[in-house]
Amino acid sequence: MSQKKIFLALIAISTVSFLLHHGGHLNLTLEAFWFGCPISMASSTRGSGGPSAKHTSVAFLKTHKTASSTVQNILFRFAERNNLTVALPITTCDHQFCYPRPFSAHFVHPHTTPPDIITSHLRFSRTELRRLMPNSTIYITILREPGAMFESLFTYFNQYCLSFKRVPNGSLETFLDHPWSYYRPEEKDSMYARNTLTFDLGGDKDRPSSEAPAYARRFATEMERVFSLVMIAEYFDESLVLLRRLLSWDLNDVLYVSLNMRTPDSKSRLSSENTAKIRAWNAIDSILYDYFNASLWRQLRELGLSCVKREVQLLRQFRDRLVHRCFGGHLPPLRSAAQIMNKELRPWQPSAKVAIVGYDLPVNMTQKGRVPPPDECLKMIMPEVQYTRLLLRSESLRYRKRFPLRSSQQTSRTVGQARAHKESRSLNPRTSKTMSQSTKGALRLSQSPV
Repeated sequence: MSQKKIFLALIAISTVSFLLHHGGHLNLTLEAFWFGCPISMASSTRGSGGPSAKHTSVAFLKTHKTASSTVQNILFRFAERNNLTVALPITTCDHQFCYPRPFSAHFVHPHTTPPDIITSHLRFSRTELRRLMPNSTIYITILREPGAMFESLFTYFNQYCLSFKRVPNGSLETFLDHPWSYYRPEEKDSMYARNTLTFDLGGDKDRPSSEAPAYARRFATEMERVFSLVMIAEYFDESLVLLRRLLSWDLNDVLYVSLNMRTPDSKSRLSSENTAKIRAWNAIDSILYDYFNASLWRQLRELGLSCVKREVQLLRQFRDRLVHRCFGGHLPPLRSAAQIMNKELRPWQPSAKVAIVGYDLPVNMTQKGRVPPPDECLKMIMPEVQYTRLLLRSESLRYRKRFPLRSSQQTSRTVGQARAHKESRSLNPRTSKTMSQSTKGALRLSQSPV
């Protein structure tokens, strides 16, 4: 190797080391050099040799118990940093788009239109989303291995989903032995008890067993035409590598900490026999998962597994440095909601039988001479419900400054919607305890002066 090449290599390595040490971000061109990989999926598809502009129109179908809250938090923070508009639900839907009803553009709060990003829970309707979102929108979602997902659903919704609630002693094994003894397809919350992924994607969760395999394969092919990326929860960081390249984002744009987790003692270990029963009971979900898991790994192999491994390592290094900058070296301790004094960081609890943990940060950190973390750091650990309300407040204020006459006309419309959608309180167990308070707060927001 010539002296000139050695000199250039040393400069490049020194530059990367400097950026890593100081917590800066690598631009796409430098990342391509460092990883030895294509710059982005988007640019390689177009045949462009240079970096692309960041893609800002994204529809993320937030599925249940799949690490989707963590993806949502990434998208929320990206939207705020780039002054984008996030579609948020009308107040009577609380923090979800009137799930489990099929999504309608009418469920979107008028102060959050026209949107760049949509990421709250909804039941997928391609027609309605195309009415709402820009033509350039990229659609993504996330799936999870059916056994682990169903165990999480059973525990999480044990006191709300009637199919689970009527099981003696709340036993998952008992349910799996005779699921039709407890499951009622017509019940409003039955989507949590069978083929939940299929339901969230807008499919038929109760297709007869004899038709399920063929239906699932057709449905998977149909969804593959809609979604540019289907992430897999078990390979979350690898999925983020593909997501970042698909959207031409920087590595800093996909940094995260895990949210909406259960305590270890609330998780059940599944035997291979029970896993097999879950997959049989959720046959359509199982075929969908296997199909898109294989698709994910085809994409990773096309990118180059060694390249993916290096980028995952760098992602985790950047995340550690961000945590150090935000919280002084370590994440705040994980505690159950009852132990968290700061209500802005207190996660929603489905029941007393399962503890969802959050990050415990004192309300006033300056009492002991400590400087509070920056706002962006707090939002990284903020639960979904609180972050949604915060975004609605800020987007409403921005909307009303831009359209003062339009917003005054919509005040009466918001009050009318609150009356017209009262029945939505009973549609989703997660909204029942928070509906009244959040609706009143949002109505006060819509009626208050700028």
